Amino acid sequence: MEGEISLHAMAGLYVVAGIFHFVKPNMYEAVIPPYLPNPRALVLISGFFEIAFGVGLLFEETRELSAWGIMLMLLVFLPAHIYMLQSEKFGSIPAWALWLRIPLQFVLIYWAYQFA
Repeated sequence: MEGEISLHAMAGLYVVAGIFHFVKPNMYEAVIPPYLPNPRALVLISGFFEIAFGVGLLFEETRELSAWGIMLMLLVFLPAHIYMLQSEKFGSIPAWALWLRIPLQFVLIYWAYQFA
């Protein structure tokens, strides 16, 4: 039961986060490093994959692939977290919160690994 709660919580987290990529794309575009092309497309593509991987976790046949996809996606998101640390445009966010996001990515990766 405990693993099932964790699985459903993770699936819900990624589905909701992915939906927000479509509802509030400007919020996500702001964290895309300027050296990456077409921020809107990147936001929508990543939102699609967050939803797909979240839903995929719920099915035995796609769970492992979705968990690996989530782990890869979280690694791909690291440059955005580093950019937020380096850019002055995020000065209103406490530095500790920006720093905390980086190890949090690895906690989330470990969580996904539990289902890989």
